[in-house]
Amino acid sequence: MSTEKPKFTVLIVDDDPGVIDFLSLGLRYEGYSVDSAANGSLAYERARAAPPDVVILDWMLPDASGPEMCQRLRTLADPAILMLTAKDEVADRVAGLRAGADDYLVKPFHFDELLARLEALLRRRGQSYGKDMLQFSDLNLWPSRREARRGQERLALTPTEFDLLHLLMRHPHQVLPKETILQNVWGYDFGGDASVVEVYIGYLRRKLGEPPLINTVRGVGYVLEEIKP
Repeated sequence: MSTEKPKFTVLIVDDDPGVIDFLSLGLRYEGYSVDSAANGSLAYERARAAPPDVVILDWMLPDASGPEMCQRLRTLADPAILMLTAKDEVADRVAGLRAGADDYLVKPFHFDELLARLEALLRRRGQSYGKDMLQFSDLNLWPSRREARRGQERLALTPTEFDLLHLLMRHPHQVLPKETILQNVWGYDFGGDASVVEVYIGYLRRKLGEPPLINTVRGVGYVLEEIKP
């Protein structure tokens, strides 16, 4: 598990079990303490019992709207609130922000984007979540400006290649299963061929050059490590 950030608490409020499972897995992998609720009433009770640092809140709940829940949660404490929604109209975004949401993310989304927004919320509130630069061997990566270098050479990575490298560098020496990589880089709702992971690992290896840093663990997944000849 990553040790780059303190263990902040996140409450996920969504009536879609797939979204809850996807986010819970990814956030726990990143070192967060995670709780969840499938409706507004349960979310309110859990937030009252143990106020979270961040609430990831779906706009449409069975018993309340996202803006209503923002207002209710603000009466308990002052968590950062990231609202998830399929609505992409300006009026809807404004309504959510006016109700008390700190940020707004439209579904479908990539986990890395959600993670970056969550970290930005914590940073704006003066809470430390980790380093702006990740380093492994002679490889350096700056998430905030989406830049990666090996030695002095800047790597020309596509957005997906960058997200894949970012995931590997957050978990050096840790074998990441293909399914974990697929969910974190391509998203919980990805409907394509899982072999895309192997293809992009190949792309990334070629761009990283020698000596190799990504090892295949047959039947399991991939690990970022210095590979001995």
